[in-house]
Amino acid sequence: MSYLEDYYNQYDEEGRLLSRHGQVEYLTTMKYIHECLSGTSDPAILEIGAGTGRYSVTMAKQGHRVTAVELIPRNLEILKSKLDGTERITPILGNALDLSVLPDASFSVTLVLGPMYHLYTREEKLQALAEAMRVTKPGGYLLVAYCMNEPTIISYVFGKNKLHEVTDLHMLTPDWHYISEPKDLFEMVRTEEIAALDAEVPVKRIKLVAADGATNYMRQVVDAMDDETFGQWMDYHFTICERQDLIGASHHTLDILQKA
Repeated sequence: MSYLEDYYNQYDEEGRLLSRHGQVEYLTTMKYIHECLSGTSDPAILEIGAGTGRYSVTMAKQGHRVTAVELIPRNLEILKSKLDGTERITPILGNALDLSVLPDASFSVTLVLGPMYHLYTREEKLQALAEAMRVTKPGGYLLVAYCMNEPTIISYVFGKNKLHEVTDLHMLTPDWHYISEPKDLFEMVRTEEIAALDAEVPVKRIKLVAADGATNYMRQVVDAMDDETFGQWMDYHFTICERQDLIGASHHTLDILQKA
């Protein structure tokens, strides 16, 4: 069993996005998905790396046509268990690096909200982007999520007192970039690396968004907020989530691209 499959067979990804602090990332992502869907009649949506269906099932239950591709069989079974048969959704077991089962230019909006977390080479990332772009209609949108380097250094290396451990394992570059391998599960990037990937494919960036911003630095505070205060936190977050001077400090980012 791969490190990734072993991890997701035990981890409660659904619970992460349902927590108060996890809702910030979820609500932010849904806000920008709906922006990309606006003005399109009966759009076809593809989610690559659909997980347990937090996004795909929600959009299917909103009446959209959805294709959900997921690598981990257990996650796909959980996704299917949420369906009552009335949704226009097609679940597929598949890999972000090979979407040959899907035809070219088929989807209005393509979501890549998990795969980039677990791809460790530039070649793999470009292959995933190329496959996502291939199946997207000209003028359609790609929304690609990334895990960011700086929050890992701040919250994990220093925040959890892991400096000596990661240094001994040679997991930091001289300019403080965290070095990940498949056994580490998550790949960390910086904004300039995302821009360099975008430059290799025929897309136009619409926005780069901080999906959770400062939220994960203060999870306990956010989780303890009452509804009114949380509403104000979301208002503040939406006010600043597109500020480029803050993007790199977000734990997760959302790169919104349009196919040429």
